Amino acid sequence: MLIIGIDPGLACTGWGIVAKSGSRLSHVANGQVRTDTNASLAERLVTLDTELTDVILAHRPDTGAVEEVFVNTNAQSTLKLGQARGVCLLALARAGMPVAEYATSLVKKALVGTGRAEKTQVQAMLKILLPGVKPAGADAADALAVAITHANMLGSHR
Repeated sequence: MLIIGIDPGLACTGWGIVAKSGSRLSHVANGQVRTDTNASLAERLVTLDTELTDVILAHRPDTGAVEEVFVNTNAQSTLKLGQARGVCLLALARAGMPVAEYATSLVKKALVGTGRAEKTQVQAMLKILLPGVKPAGADAADALAVAITHANMLGSHR
């Protein structure tokens, strides 16, 4: 089974795909979708949708998961993040796959054992769970963490 995880963002969205066979996980691919900060919001959302759709068509994951919105103090930034997240959910759903959503704290707890783990701790755990993995960046690493969380939670979603 192929599982795609997504860490949404307007400037940079990370994606990561893992394969699950029984209780075994392996890295398939990961990357980031960057949008042009000089483009309009609509153009940036189209870029995000187009590039995520290309990833989905190239790898054909069976299921996906998206990290939930982290609310910050800047309402405008939170709104833009929500719009990018909506595009991510749409791209997965349009491909016909079931889609789960996970809070950042749950992803951290699933990988490290505590919901307050630092990014460096999550990235260190990725190297243990997916030996040899080289994330394309911090957002791709976060997306792989989301995919691993979903892989481990699949039994509880049924």
